[in-house]
Amino acid sequence: MYTGTPQGNIVGLSDKIVKELDGFVREPDSRNVEYTTAPYTNYDRILCALLKPRQKLRNYLKTLGNYTIIPGSTLSLGNSDRFYRSDPNNPYHGYIENTYGTNVVTASVHINIGISDPEKLLQACRLIRMEAPLLLALSASSPFLDGKVTGFHSTRWQMFPKTPSIVPLFTSHNHFIQWTEEQLTAGTMKNVRHLWSSVRPNGDNRPYNLNRLELRICDLIIDPIALLAITALLEARISQMLTQPTLDPLQQSRLATNNLNEELIAIADKNELAVAHNSLDAELQHWKDGRTITAKDWIEEIYQEVFPLAKQQGYSCFLLPLKTILREGNKAQQWLNLHQQGKNIPSIIQQAIVNTAQQEKDLESKLCQPILVA
Repeated sequence: MYTGTPQGNIVGLSDKIVKELDGFVREPDSRNVEYTTAPYTNYDRILCALLKPRQKLRNYLKTLGNYTIIPGSTLSLGNSDRFYRSDPNNPYHGYIENTYGTNVVTASVHINIGISDPEKLLQACRLIRMEAPLLLALSASSPFLDGKVTGFHSTRWQMFPKTPSIVPLFTSHNHFIQWTEEQLTAGTMKNVRHLWSSVRPNGDNRPYNLNRLELRICDLIIDPIALLAITALLEARISQMLTQPTLDPLQQSRLATNNLNEELIAIADKNELAVAHNSLDAELQHWKDGRTITAKDWIEEIYQEVFPLAKQQGYSCFLLPLKTILREGNKAQQWLNLHQQGKNIPSIIQQAIVNTAQQEKDLESKLCQPILVA
């Protein structure tokens, strides 16, 4: 996420933050900073794990001056023409700056779901790769760049340099190992982390030891309740797959093609771009039969399918905020509506800063206080 002033100007402070605060790590550009929650299995604990570091960061930022956390996934109000190196002596950061420039200076959230069986993990990656645009549609929050409306709901994903340019649907763990080794040899990936696609298998010793699916497509979901809702939808869809072994695009797709893998990749890429443009209103091609369906309607279909399973497993209540997003729009749509009503972009971002800080404060006071035992 970005740090900056209450006026919405993004300011690079990560070098100071990572020195003083445990749990925060720097990105190549100093204007954003990252933190990671522990791998909890309980949504209530995850909510507090999301909120507490933000409060710690907010308190620290006050010691540096009048600084705060800035919502959004792009440099909404400006300065995308310059890269601010957080570690000038890091050669990988130099490579990132020289190769991609500020196209990578974005804010986002990566959601990880633990899956111990590598073959099931790769199956989940295939399914979620085809449906990742739906999760981007729910999370889009970057309609502005350099003080202008860009024409995209997710400017971040439209410009983010997906790397390598072509990533297959991995048919097995061995396929993923072989492909990764080939990319490293060819130099299309500089290291095992240099796989920047909408979803990827992850683990402590990639590509050999894998233990989780990492969804990377989402814009920054600044609302913790919305973030848990999108996470719950992802978990429920994967849980559904684990109970239905044939829920696999390579098995269930009825597309007429001589090369299903290539056709599915093309559909996924096209759907990602359509959602980057129009998010929930985007017209997409369904991986099962090729029919046209809006992102909103497709999400609704999956929601109805997975809700009973989530209810059985005890977390269906966390899915309910998705209905609000579908009804009221994602952050990008809400901000664009305000802009169409005459509000200028700085005032939209400034109000979002105020609203976010108040929501986090309210949630933490209600839900994350220690229980006193007499």
